[in-house]
Amino acid sequence: MLYRRPSLTEYVIARLVTIIIIVTTLYTLIIVTVPKEIQNTAFHVALFVLALLLILSSVYVVARQVKKELKIVEKYLSGVEEFDEGSRKARFFTREFETINLRLIQILRKIKNENKKKRKYTAKIKLKNRQRSDMLSAIAHEFRNPIAATMGYAQTLNDDDDIPPALRKKFLTKIYNNGEKIEELLSRLLLWNRFESGEQRLHLSKFDMYPLIREVASNLEERYKERQIRVEEHHLVVKADKALMEIVMKNLIENALKYSKEPIEIGITQNQISVTDKGVGISSKNIDKVTKKFFRTDEHSWDNSMGLGLAIVKQILKLHHTLLLIESEEDKGSTFYFNI
Repeated sequence: MLYRRPSLTEYVIARLVTIIIIVTTLYTLIIVTVPKEIQNTAFHVALFVLALLLILSSVYVVARQVKKELKIVEKYLSGVEEFDEGSRKARFFTREFETINLRLIQILRKIKNENKKKRKYTAKIKLKNRQRSDMLSAIAHEFRNPIAATMGYAQTLNDDDDIPPALRKKFLTKIYNNGEKIEELLSRLLLWNRFESGEQRLHLSKFDMYPLIREVASNLEERYKERQIRVEEHHLVVKADKALMEIVMKNLIENALKYSKEPIEIGITQNQISVTDKGVGISSKNIDKVTKKFFRTDEHSWDNSMGLGLAIVKQILKLHHTLLLIESEEDKGSTFYFNI
């Protein structure tokens, strides 16, 4: 470009030189053209005042221009949030203000980015705090029942020395079962903590899924005396972490037992395992949420779970490079399945 913006000094000097040339030219023309007899002291004073007025007018114009450019700068500084890329197109007459404009644009863009990062960080902190609160609430809910039951049975045994042996044995069994439940909850929390910290590692081996599922089902049938778990007899040899796959099956079957009173069906095909119940089902708005950590549905007020079972299943399957898939219909039941 041939045209470049002048500096402020160049701009002011150019204005003054221009006005001096104009004043000198006008003064010369007036002196030459006006008759000598008119050119008295008053005449020359009037010419001098006129020259001063022209110079002051030029200075005023320069001051107005500078004021206009300062207002643009002030606009930037008074409203960072209102800054936009269109500000780059603002026109300036001098290089100094053009440079200030560009520098301010860079600074304001940086401030906007920092504010954006700050808002994201604040939102993340709020989410973490909310999740921590939900976690503490879930843990309190989940641990309250077995602890209260254990204390109740222990108090009864402590207060009554004449309890029949059969009833005493029953109470001790209840205490033991509640202790096992607390241990299981703690193990679940520790496992989730390993997932969160990235410390969980796979210990792969080849094994048959059918006997593992059959053993998990038998153990759960002992706990849930009146429930039936049907396992399709089909052998499926996989290469996976056996301990983690046992947790997957236990969580899926126990979840089905919790939300259904009908027999649970476990299907085993060539590369797929499914757990089907005929229970309450999952609403469409919650079907994508049930595998999130600490999620507890509001649809069942009796649900006192910690909300980690399916989240753990999802993480274990993710480590095995597969997904937990869900098909469900309210009041008809659900099917949880995965390929391996």
